[in-house]
Amino acid sequence: MDTNDYLIRAIETLKRQIIVISDDYRILAAKVTPGISLDYSREIEGDFCYRALFHRPTPCPHCPVNEVKRTKKPSLNHPHINDNGSSCLYAYPMEDPDNSANAIVVLDFYLPSLQVSDEKRLTSNAFLRNLILSAVDGVIAADMTGSILIFNRAAAEITGYSKEYALNDLNIRDLYPKGDARVIMEAMRSDRYGRKGIIRSYKQRALKKDGSTTPISLNASIVYEGEREIATIGFFHDLTETLRMEAELEKTRTQLLQAEKMSSLGKLAAGVAHQLNNPLGGITLFTQLMLEEHELSDDAQNDLKSIQRDAERCSAIVKELLEFARQTKREVRLLNINEIVARALFLLRNQSLFQNINIIEDYDETLPEIPADSQQLNHVFMNIILNAADAMEGKGELGIRSRLSEDRSMAVIKISDTGTGIDPVIISTIFEPFFTTKEQGKGTGLGLSMAYGIIESHGGKLRAENRGRGGTRFIVELPLKIPDKENPAIS
Repeated sequence: MDTNDYLIRAIETLKRQIIVISDDYRILAAKVTPGISLDYSREIEGDFCYRALFHRPTPCPHCPVNEVKRTKKPSLNHPHINDNGSSCLYAYPMEDPDNSANAIVVLDFYLPSLQVSDEKRLTSNAFLRNLILSAVDGVIAADMTGSILIFNRAAAEITGYSKEYALNDLNIRDLYPKGDARVIMEAMRSDRYGRKGIIRSYKQRALKKDGSTTPISLNASIVYEGEREIATIGFFHDLTETLRMEAELEKTRTQLLQAEKMSSLGKLAAGVAHQLNNPLGGITLFTQLMLEEHELSDDAQNDLKSIQRDAERCSAIVKELLEFARQTKREVRLLNINEIVARALFLLRNQSLFQNINIIEDYDETLPEIPADSQQLNHVFMNIILNAADAMEGKGELGIRSRLSEDRSMAVIKISDTGTGIDPVIISTIFEPFFTTKEQGKGTGLGLSMAYGIIESHGGKLRAENRGRGGTRFIVELPLKIPDKENPAIS
């Protein structure tokens, strides 16, 4: 066996690909080993290398052959990954005696260690992609033109856009109200959040597909390549539920403060009422005696009668104060709430104030009985209904409706009118003692305070709201049962 035979045998036993390619990428000769790197199962000589080896219609963009043709020097390209593993393509010119590169040799080097590295990289990339897709906050990345590069499931839920639409047709600026994207970029380019290129907990509204907005907390940063801005990435935290809970907590806090205020004012009212009773009784008594025992001019009698009327009015206020602050034990028993409301309405509807008021009653007859003091609830409903009639100035529509609450734990009674409504500025203070919008001498400002205290003592809630189409709605919620410690026989 001569030297050439050894070389030919060496090439034949080499478990690598060796391909000779012409200047126009046509395969002149090939030694292909199936199962190693690229697996070629058909005769490829005479075919174009990019079509035979990589199933491409045009030359590969990073082909080392291009570099060899340009420089007339050997070239090694970046690793190529395929189903069988990873490899590097090494190409060098095969010169003829005239020193012109009319053929190029390409060797395929199998890199098993690189294959393991690539597998780990691909696994790591897949894990990172799953992390982003599964994040509870919306993750959105975009290049500096606004084209979206990353758009996870949470982002789709917040904005209403599908991932496919966002990646192909959506611009990041479309996710903010007009002009807000520019403001956010200006904030990121400043150092107001600690360092240039980031913003933290930035309160913003995200514009949804349907045109509505969602409150979000935005954490975002600019992605740099050296000093050049190449992309932005933002984490959108939906604040809808957080704001709802904060509103509920604020509402509860307000109710607790109101309850504490009512308790303190009740004790104060009781003390003031007892202190006023005796002097008021004396004023009334001696005024009456002067009117009966002395002959007085008409002017003097009118003055004394005026004193007497004012004293009696003060006595009426003291009586309401004592009723407001009374600490007597409630007589609680199971009652039909519909009958209590209907009874209060029966006592009022024949009064002249109600002659031009259309009363609409809508009772849920399936409501279970509730534990309550009938006299106290009667006082509550009469007070609310009278206030509604006053607000309508004796003309309008009064609606009374009873239902079971959504969680089936409360009986809900809604009393609405078509009056002028309540100024939003003062609606939160209408249950405070002595607060009234009536003219002087026409109200003490204690009726709604007493009603609030009675409902609260029953474990319920009383609130007022303005109706969308005008007027006011009072909502009374009473529990279907009370804690065992309050009345074991009923709960």
